[in-house]
Amino acid sequence: MTTPAVPSQSTREVSVLLYANDRGVRDAVRIAVGDEPAEDVRITRWQECATPAATLLEVQSGGYDVLVLDGESQPYGGMGVARQLKSEIFDCPPILVLTGRPGDGWLATWSLADAVLARPLDEERLRAAVADLARR
Repeated sequence: MTTPAVPSQSTREVSVLLYANDRGVRDAVRIAVGDEPAEDVRITRWQECATPAATLLEVQSGGYDVLVLDGESQPYGGMGVARQLKSEIFDCPPILVLTGRPGDGWLATWSLADAVLARPLDEERLRAAVADLARR
């Protein structure tokens, strides 16, 4: 019988909101990041949103440490959602935007995102980005 891992005092427990209209994208991101993206970061809650309206309501309710937004979501992409959240939410959590291609980095800057990753998504870089934002 194994005992569950007990977080050390240096382990940061975080809640992540993930916005993507495509369930496949949400599943891929959640599986790639996992529940422990780094030794010192443990995700205790994932909240998935498929619409910008649900995302805005969830972020307004508070309690999220990191937001991961799919820049390719339709009809309203994660870059637009990021800009709206950064403009409307006081003390908005850090945002990671997933773009369709590396050339979209300039647009992600416009979105006020704290971090950007381009497709194809590299699992190691995705975990590192989420962990880095969680430490902020």
